[in-house]
Amino acid sequence: MGHELKLKGIKLLQLTISIILFVICWRMFYRGKYDSAYHLKGEFVLYGLYAAVLFLMNRTYDLYSIGYRKVTDLIGSSFLAQVVTNGIIWVVSLLMFMKCTNPLPFMALCIVQLIIDVIWSIFIKKVYNSDHLNKKTVVVYEDDEDLERLGEIRRLRSEFDIQKYVRNPKDYKTLEKELEGYEAIVVSGIHATLRNGIVKYCIEKDIPGYFAPHVGDIIMQGSHHMQNFSVPIMNVQRAVLVTEYQVLKRLFDICVSLVALILTSPISLITAIVIKLYDGGPVFYKQVRLTEDRRKFKIIKFRSMRVDAEKDGIARLSTGANDSRITPVGQFIRACRIDELPQLWNILKGDMSIVGPRPERPEIAEQYEKDMPAFGLRLQVKAGLTGYAQVYGKYNTNPYDKLEMDLMYINRMSIVEDLRLMFATVRILFMPESTEGVRTGQITAKAQKGNKRETLNSGILDKVI
Repeated sequence: MGHELKLKGIKLLQLTISIILFVICWRMFYRGKYDSAYHLKGEFVLYGLYAAVLFLMNRTYDLYSIGYRKVTDLIGSSFLAQVVTNGIIWVVSLLMFMKCTNPLPFMALCIVQLIIDVIWSIFIKKVYNSDHLNKKTVVVYEDDEDLERLGEIRRLRSEFDIQKYVRNPKDYKTLEKELEGYEAIVVSGIHATLRNGIVKYCIEKDIPGYFAPHVGDIIMQGSHHMQNFSVPIMNVQRAVLVTEYQVLKRLFDICVSLVALILTSPISLITAIVIKLYDGGPVFYKQVRLTEDRRKFKIIKFRSMRVDAEKDGIARLSTGANDSRITPVGQFIRACRIDELPQLWNILKGDMSIVGPRPERPEIAEQYEKDMPAFGLRLQVKAGLTGYAQVYGKYNTNPYDKLEMDLMYINRMSIVEDLRLMFATVRILFMPESTEGVRTGQITAKAQKGNKRETLNSGILDKVI
């Protein structure tokens, strides 16, 4: 408990230092230069707003998730949160004081904060590691596919010292003996009765448990407790958006897409010219995708592949940087996500939303649903430009995990959540691994039969729910 309090204190220290630096910056360079009837009150409002926005940005960029992250990742998240916050406050100051606020002191503030971020990130990582490093870990799983889902955890050797694997345990009494003496438990794929036993064991022994969820777990998170009965009853139903949220979300989509289209128009114009000059082919690429209730629409993107990329008629995902179908221009615009900009027209038209599950091609969605009927549950809401799977997954994330992340979003939909995911999307622009393609020879993110390194937990619905 003392160690956790120390970590919380260090996190609060970082937030406090950033706020103090902003106050010093404002008082040194801006105070007294803006005549306003509410100047003094406005100044304190600005301080409070800065603190609130910075805290939200820190949460948005997962700054307080210390354990599994590298020091460089912590530095990047902290710096990005402060840059976005400083940018927002600079715009707010323009509106509050109705004068052009010199941005140079804000830029200097970012540099000073970056130096603090480096020191803070190194220090808090050392404090965290002093108590959490190399926990003796046991992994409990059902089959090879379930074990494969834990690939990223198994590679975190500094965090998890995996000393034992328990495959497909038959009963809890035997399993409990296998768990004794370990400091962390990782679980994937086993049936509900055993999982419940492990949860109870983790709580009683006060050790961390890490569980790869089933689709049914995610669905139940969105259920509602019915208080009409004397026994606990959880009501599960299709996602129903309240009218107020539907209207606000649509207005939000229209406003954001219009502003984004105007701001990015120079980039779009240059991109269109370069694509046309490269091979003389069409600038845009249209493709049929699925949105809410399986409605088909044509998504618009800047063309990043050769004109004859799918001349054999087979729908397939990209294999990433090694995909010979991608042009040199395409490599650049895909890395910078510029190829996605024309989808703002889809959003303005109403086929898509800013935030929602990414739209799949009908052919690929059909292949996924053959092994995983629950995949269609992500079509309860309108498709989006960004979402949980884009922020926390990758291009080649297996469809089972994408489904779970999309259902997490559907459970939590709100304007605040949409804003959070929008800002969180900025971070993935600096993460090249988020655009990793599927392996050569694959046409979808689902591994082909016979591949020993399958990435899809391909159990049917009665297994995962």
